[in-house]
Amino acid sequence: MKKKKLLFAVSVALLGSMILSACSDKGGSGKAGAVPTSINIGTQTYTEPKILAEMYKALIEQSTKVKVKIVPDLAASPIVIKAMKNNDIQMATLYTGEIFNGHFDVKDTKDRQEVLKQAQEGFDKTFDFKWFEPYGFENTYAFTVRKELADQYKLTDVSDLKELSKTMKLGVDTTWLERDNDGYRAFTKFYGFDFGEKFPMEISLVYQAVADKKVDVVLAYTTDPGIKQFNLQALKDDKQFFPPYDASPVVRNDILKQLPELNDVITSLAGRIDAQTMTALNYEVDVNKRKPQEVAVEFLKKIGLLK
Repeated sequence: MKKKKLLFAVSVALLGSMILSACSDKGGSGKAGAVPTSINIGTQTYTEPKILAEMYKALIEQSTKVKVKIVPDLAASPIVIKAMKNNDIQMATLYTGEIFNGHFDVKDTKDRQEVLKQAQEGFDKTFDFKWFEPYGFENTYAFTVRKELADQYKLTDVSDLKELSKTMKLGVDTTWLERDNDGYRAFTKFYGFDFGEKFPMEISLVYQAVADKKVDVVLAYTTDPGIKQFNLQALKDDKQFFPPYDASPVVRNDILKQLPELNDVITSLAGRIDAQTMTALNYEVDVNKRKPQEVAVEFLKKIGLLK
């Protein structure tokens, strides 16, 4: 979801041609039929998948003889998938809500397990990728408010905003206001209320805006460090308007057949990272300006997966 899936098709195509040319160093030994000696892990432009890629680099190189190269800053999930199809990268982190981006026919549901099942079956059949079990967190949209405002009005759910909405200012990602199926217009119909004023802005600006009391409510991402940095409270999507976006590692099946030892290494992070933990890790990089590799290794040592 998180900052990552909302580019227009033309932008995706243009960025894709540029970025894929930059990651043309394919993983493997370079000899037909030979067992690969290296793999490439691709990441999107934001911090979260970069931290996760560093975790896997450390785990894979500790437990196997495979060398890992991280290919950063792929513009969006369609670029990641294209790079995997082309074998420019062999592994990446994706989010289950990706199934609603038109890759294959899906059942319209917001049940997390059903969406996960469709992601696993659809990506296996359509792309020959293995979609592993989730890390344990999802990164989806969330309405957030200042903690003191939540305490004052006893706000815990999105529905709690209904009686106050006409007097409240909403700060929101510009693209979300314009989207039809899961954007603002659909939201107002689904929840049955509208905000008094709406202020479209870049997602990076919404947190400071709510902290400075220029807006009352902002649409954020559930693992953004801005929530922690500005002491905001995320409200529960009690009617389940937003689809689930559980994060999982995704790997080409052919690389797993050639390097079966990767399966156990990749599975070792399943269920080990909840949303609070991922937010804290993102915070260390984005706010405290630490390197993703340093934060990743520290976490793995803390949970006993890395020596």
